[in-house]
Amino acid sequence: MAAVNRVLLKAREPPQGLAQDFTPGLTGSGDQTVADMSHQQGELWALLNLLKTTETLSEPELVSLSILMLDFQEALTRVQPSAKREGFATIPDVTWENVGALQEIREELTMAILGPVRSPQQFKALGLTAPSGVLLAGPPGCGKTLLAKAVANESGLNFISVKGPELLNMYVGESERAVRQVFQRGRNSAPCVIFFDEIDALCPRRLGHDSGASVRVVNQLLTEMDGLEGRQQVFIMAATNRPDIIDPAVLRPGRLDKTLYVGLPGPADRLSILLTITKGGSKPQLEPDVSLEDIAFDDRCNCFSGADLTALVREASINTLKAHLKTSHHGATYPVGSTADIRVGKQNFEEAFKKIRPSVSKK
Repeated sequence: MAAVNRVLLKAREPPQGLAQDFTPGLTGSGDQTVADMSHQQGELWALLNLLKTTETLSEPELVSLSILMLDFQEALTRVQPSAKREGFATIPDVTWENVGALQEIREELTMAILGPVRSPQQFKALGLTAPSGVLLAGPPGCGKTLLAKAVANESGLNFISVKGPELLNMYVGESERAVRQVFQRGRNSAPCVIFFDEIDALCPRRLGHDSGASVRVVNQLLTEMDGLEGRQQVFIMAATNRPDIIDPAVLRPGRLDKTLYVGLPGPADRLSILLTITKGGSKPQLEPDVSLEDIAFDDRCNCFSGADLTALVREASINTLKAHLKTSHHGATYPVGSTADIRVGKQNFEEAFKKIRPSVSKK
């Protein structure tokens, strides 16, 4: 064991992109933990090899022992980034395939966020910088949050989602501290997207005579946004259905300087959304008399948001399930036929139209 105690483990420098590609969200303490565990992993392998070796190792052989890349990879599987242990999401599982329609908005987001991530040299050559922030404005249920998650997934960025009201606290100074923590975790989790949902609740328009808690929160948010001017791979996105009540200072250049309107879908977009919801008409399975195109172009779908269309398909599926289940006199239910027989028909959608109404007023 004296020979074992004299083993000198020399860590080989991992590839330059290891920290960026495999350790998003790791703080300094997290990085140190990975190094410690990789060191322990290397020691374990060295001990196992020494125990299997009957011959005495020479001093040069002991010096040549080192930590391999395999040891770092093994350590990474055991260490959870400290910034991710705080309840925030990692890379979302939402893809562009989950987003129906909104093609123009997708292209704008691609240039605003995916472009700088995928083609940084081209942006630099043209003297272009990524937008400081993107605001998605529009009626509720139109896919603003879904878009933010999809763009984060497409770019491989971590995703920190915060609802504006969640940061508000009745105690003095707590709301400002919560805002600071969000941005600090964003920096620790880089590359990432910080997404503020319902940001209008967080930064309402300030009045000249107002000096309350809301003003302090807005000031703190502006300070953090300005402090991220030199940020590396930290993108700010926000969503609201009331852009008119947001403080104008938040929308100035250098902050949320790019506003994209996510409106109600038209007939063609509704068809795209229905195809996405039903996986091309395969889930739920549809009867031959059901035409998604006819449903999308139906006048009753005017002012329907993506969420409303999802509710329509769900209600039609529930109507189908009710017909598929028979109820006994004792209230118990049991299935009739196999699951392959469950198909949503035109009549099921007609019944669903009687219950589902647009969530957004025509006015």
